Amino acid sequence: MKYPFASAVCVAAALSAAPAAAQPARFDDVVRNLRNPDAKVRMSAIRLLREAQYPEAIVPLAPLINDPINEIQLDAIAAELSFFMVDKVPERRRVGFVIEVRSSGGAPGAFEMGPLAVWPKAAPPELIDALLKAVDDETGRIRLEAINAVGVVGLRSFPAAAEPALVKALDHYDPAVRAAAANVAGRLKIKAAGDALIKSINDSNREVRYAAMRALGDIKEPRAVQALTEQLTYYGKGEGAWSALHALARIADPSSVPVFVTHLTSKDPFMRRSAAEGLGRTGDVSQVSVLHAGAGNDLSGTVRAAMAFALQKLGQHYVTRLVDFLTTDDLAPQVQAYLIELGPAIEKELLPRLQEPDEVIRARVVEVLGAIGGQPSLTVLEGLKDKDREVVQAAQRAVERIKMRQG
Repeated sequence: MKYPFASAVCVAAALSAAPAAAQPARFDDVVRNLRNPDAKVRMSAIRLLREAQYPEAIVPLAPLINDPINEIQLDAIAAELSFFMVDKVPERRRVGFVIEVRSSGGAPGAFEMGPLAVWPKAAPPELIDALLKAVDDETGRIRLEAINAVGVVGLRSFPAAAEPALVKALDHYDPAVRAAAANVAGRLKIKAAGDALIKSINDSNREVRYAAMRALGDIKEPRAVQALTEQLTYYGKGEGAWSALHALARIADPSSVPVFVTHLTSKDPFMRRSAAEGLGRTGDVSQVSVLHAGAGNDLSGTVRAAMAFALQKLGQHYVTRLVDFLTTDDLAPQVQAYLIELGPAIEKELLPRLQEPDEVIRARVVEVLGAIGGQPSLTVLEGLKDKDREVVQAAQRAVERIKMRQG
């Protein structure tokens, strides 16, 4: 298991690239090599600093995100991500100085893993600035790695001074960057992106349009309700319609209740799911009987989970039902997001589930407690004795996460 902070002893060990009898490399010497004119030396320095996991390396590494050599840029971004990810970012196989196979994950994959995959610590402004500068790189791969990395490392604290650069990316010439920038603006809750995202609803690229709609929901932009409702009517079905309804469900404006009621019985499970979420968040109880029936009988697991979430939001006791969904891999991210949204109010209801016979449920409940738990969770998790190794590791990470949030 990798913790977010490494000791000086670990740093010395990781920087020891030579045999035991040789003098280990000093941290400051390795940092100087980041400025070495020899590309191989720069890349070696990146590798050593990444292995050391020494947080003081984050700022010195940042300039190499805009290095003249693509491979060095990619390695620098991967190294920076490794300081923030709970699990290691996948390596790329290499033959000599040539990349043989690129990772299928990288920064886009790290972004898709969601907030629970990232340690809750703030990124230095120097790192955010370097990544945003790389969004204009001439190489498409670099651009996508950089914008997605912003969404990963900027999760805990995104500097207001950097918001204009992120908003500017919403009008980038590359549609892939525009779509990714919308996703990032939504994840980071950048309210300043509201006007640009509303404009992007009419983008020439459909992926940008869909991402912009979802992002407007993520930032809960009330001015977008009318435009989103119009888009829902225009698309009628498919991803465009679901993106619009998803956004309306996140904004949860009371004026959208009739829309949610209409789609609560849609043939499309994604539409039923969003409609249920919207009703729960608006606090509308007119469809409680429908939600009760759907939570138990709907053919779609994702809809049953959404209806259980809505009922919990409406004052019913459905936390137990929600936790039961955690045994299903496909539903776990959805349900964990619901539990995190419900927040500290359900902490005491989750703690008894640490005695659950199913180790998968125990581990996933522990992850949620790491995100929303306070001192009660910290006390329990620090003393947790579990026969399953994965649960123990999850508890160690949750303890670290709680302490970082408290700090």
